[in-house]
Amino acid sequence: MSATDDLPASDVRVPFADAFARLSAKAPFHVFFERPDEISVELYAPVGFDGQSPHDRDELYIIASGTGIFSRGKERVPFGPGDLLYVPAYEPHRFEEFTEGFSTWVIFYGPVRPAPELAP
Repeated sequence: MSATDDLPASDVRVPFADAFARLSAKAPFHVFFERPDEISVELYAPVGFDGQSPHDRDELYIIASGTGIFSRGKERVPFGPGDLLYVPAYEPHRFEEFTEGFSTWVIFYGPVRPAPELAP
């Protein structure tokens, strides 16, 4: 028995193994904490293909496991565990060529931004 076994559960800590166990190929993400227009924290683990589309809030990714290539706009960069990736609202992006077991913490922050106007 450890010193923490008798402590009550709270939202202070989300163990990665517990978080990852909630995901599946049919449900590749789970929201763990959310305050609308302020912050949302989730774990995301796509299987085979990352089919996400641009979001209406700025976001950060903190790679939890796996490696691959991250595409943002015209940029492509390698990523691995512990890396931090930034995506502004509405910027096209996706994870490519990622290894089996890839997962990332996703942090959406700030208010929802209006969609940019398209050039005529």
